[in-house]
Amino acid sequence: MNNPLRLLAPALIPSWNFFDVIAPSPRVEYALSETATTAPAAWTEFRPRPARVSILTMLTRLFWNPRWNQSLFVTACAERLVDQPTAHSEDEIFRRLAVDLPDDAAGWLAFRLAFVSRQGETIEREVLFQAAPRRLETLR
Repeated sequence: MNNPLRLLAPALIPSWNFFDVIAPSPRVEYALSETATTAPAAWTEFRPRPARVSILTMLTRLFWNPRWNQSLFVTACAERLVDQPTAHSEDEIFRRLAVDLPDDAAGWLAFRLAFVSRQGETIEREVLFQAAPRRLETLR
């Protein structure tokens, strides 16, 4: 029989080997339009990071931060969409976006994945994926 402490140790003490490769992280941007064929007027970043966070907020987030966990899940789905596109990843992003929008929002929802990277002194932005619009009412 295995030692229970040996089985529990990896869960209590992480290895911190999270990343195989360090690459630009996708920014999920969304837009609403009147029809499926109308080009969106403006794209909005989904849950942008705040410029500043208080120490009390940081300490609270160490123990309770479900919103950030959902944002990480959306980022993981976005990375999967670029590497190995699946309907599941696209559906999950649409679902999370629709829940975050105000109740009075209507029309068609679209999202795109923009990758931001630094090349020397310039910041480059590249859109690698754009989802076909979906009727917002069907996503809620």
